[in-house]
Amino acid sequence: MIKRGILIVSFGTTYPDTRAVTIDAIETEIAAAYPGLSLYRAWTSRRIIEKLKNTMGEHIPTVSEALQGMKTDGITDVYIQPTHVINGIENDQMKEDALAVQKDFRSISFGAPLLSSTEDMKAVVRIIAHSFSYLNPSEALVLMGHGSEHYANTVYPALDYMFKEMGHPNVHIGTVEAYPELIHVMEILEKNNIKKVHLAPFMIVAGDHANNDMAGDRENSWKSVFEKKGYDVVCHLKGLGEYREIREIFVKHLKTIL
Repeated sequence: MIKRGILIVSFGTTYPDTRAVTIDAIETEIAAAYPGLSLYRAWTSRRIIEKLKNTMGEHIPTVSEALQGMKTDGITDVYIQPTHVINGIENDQMKEDALAVQKDFRSISFGAPLLSSTEDMKAVVRIIAHSFSYLNPSEALVLMGHGSEHYANTVYPALDYMFKEMGHPNVHIGTVEAYPELIHVMEILEKNNIKKVHLAPFMIVAGDHANNDMAGDRENSWKSVFEKKGYDVVCHLKGLGEYREIREIFVKHLKTIL
């Protein structure tokens, strides 16, 4: 007997407020789109899973654990939809963990992360640009991406270029852990006579990086660095998962494999 199931895989977060309007919201919309299929959840960050278990008593399964549960429930065909931004390290590990138990199922299929095609990137540019369409020429939007040593990190500079190419010269992307770095963004802003900077996370959730590395009061946060340079700074703690149109991209990616 064929029994299909959906596994939604996220990095995870210990911030309950942003989780509710991002990860949980994506899961809710996918469940609504496919009410006839069993829905499962997994997170890839073992550190976050462990912290949540110790502080809140909630256990979120890893990919391997979730797949074991699906096997126990008699699922034969697995459709995995990640909520990752890029096809990077977390996505590779997710696939490796899933394919390790491929023999336990009739089939395992993978949906694409958020930025997996030129059309995905154009759609995200339109969504973000529309949300910040009120910016005037002396204001800039700086998006904080996570960044990765994985070759998929090339998506970030490509998307930065695409914002400009699509008519949004004052939208810039930097990353916490890779290229482009904050210093590269600041060099551009200094040439463009920018007075006010809007900071927003380019991550699914507005979690630790957004609250501390971006909007925190410590000396090396992006907010503090910009303020020291004399910019008026506004922080927007809104994860990508809060945008309905972003959530629709994930639903569309899952529809492709279903």
